[in-house]
Amino acid sequence: MPDALFAHSRLAPLYDVFDGDREDLTAYLDIVDELGANHVLDVGCGTGCLAVLLAESGRTVVGVDPAEASLEVARAKDPTGRITWAHGDATALPALEADLAVMTGNVATVFLTDDDWARTLHGVRGALRPGGHLVFETRRPERRVWEDWAADTAADTRDVPGIGAVERSLEVTDVSLPLVSFRYTYRFLADGTVITSDSTVRFRSREEVETSLVDAGYRVLDVREAPDRPGREFVFIAESTR
Repeated sequence: MPDALFAHSRLAPLYDVFDGDREDLTAYLDIVDELGANHVLDVGCGTGCLAVLLAESGRTVVGVDPAEASLEVARAKDPTGRITWAHGDATALPALEADLAVMTGNVATVFLTDDDWARTLHGVRGALRPGGHLVFETRRPERRVWEDWAADTAADTRDVPGIGAVERSLEVTDVSLPLVSFRYTYRFLADGTVITSDSTVRFRSREEVETSLVDAGYRVLDVREAPDRPGREFVFIAESTR
C-alpha cells in the first residue's frame, strides 16, 4: 500500500507545495533527449510533475502509480487528456513497447524486499520495447542522509491555496539498515487537524543495484552523479537486453 502522504485525500494535494521545486527533473529531461525517447513510461508518477513536462514536449507518456489520490492531482494538470494515467504498479503493466521507463523522486527505494524490487524490474522490462531503457536514482547509503533528516527538527509551514496554512515536520523513527523509517506530521492550522504518514525506504549499494539490474535482464550503461545532489545520489541508466 502507498504511504499516506501520497494516498490520503488531504495529503496528496500538499505534495507539490512542499516538494514541488523539482530541480531533479531537469536531468531526466536531458536524459530523455539524450536517449531519443518518444514513448515514456513514468513509474510512480505521483502528482505528474515529470509526466506533464514530457507530454508538453510532444512525447507519448504513460504515468502509473498505486496512489489514486496522487493520480487525481496529476489528472487535474492534464485537462486535455494527453497522458495515459494508470492506477496500479509496475508489476501489472501491459507490453507498452515504451522507449524509456523512468522512476524519479527515489521511487526505487520504496521496494523493501529483493523480491518486490525484482518483480518491479521485470514488470518494467516487459513494458519496454526490445532495447528500451530504464533510468532511475537511488540514495547512496554511505552518505547517511537519514542523519541529516534526524538533525532537521524545524517544522516547515506553507500556505496551500484553498486549504490555508499547513505545518509539516519530519521525525526519523527507526534506523535498521538497510531500512530507514520516518514519519511526517501534517498540521492543518485552519481547523487543527493532524495527519501523520509513516514511510520506510531501503538503501541499496551501487553494487546491489547493478547486480539486481543484470539479474532482471538489463545491461547497465552508465551510473552518474545526480547533478542537483552531487555525492548524495546515483542515477542509473540501463538497457533491456530482451
